[in-house]
Amino acid sequence: QLQASGGGLVQAGGSLRISCLASGRAFSNLVMGWFRQAPGKEREFVTTISRSGGTTYYADSVRGRFTISRDNAKSTSYLEMNSLKPEDTAVYYCAADFGRNYYSAGGRAETEYDYWGQGTLVTVSS
Repeated sequence: QLQASGGGLVQAGGSLRISCLASGRAFSNLVMGWFRQAPGKEREFVTTISRSGGTTYYADSVRGRFTISRDNAKSTSYLEMNSLKPEDTAVYYCAADFGRNYYSAGGRAETEYDYWGQGTLVTVSS
């Protein structure tokens, strides 16, 4: 089970950190990813991190502004979002993929993830 939290309203240019708490499986066995769905649009890939934490991938739209991390001791993945723009407004979903090797990050397709959280809304005002 994945529980996303930390969403809210922030002004453009501001920062926000959202979290994803995992339960039910050993967190260190899960590759984590974040996706988002803006109003009227399809859900899209944002970022992913390997089990080791050493490999990350980002969508071009967020690279350099967003940072994914994980704390295996706390079974939590974090998404630090800086220099937020109104177009970052979306429901953010965390996802987990079980079975990849320790150093491989996840894929960019939703179908590659086994578990999904309920989403947390991030609203960026202009």
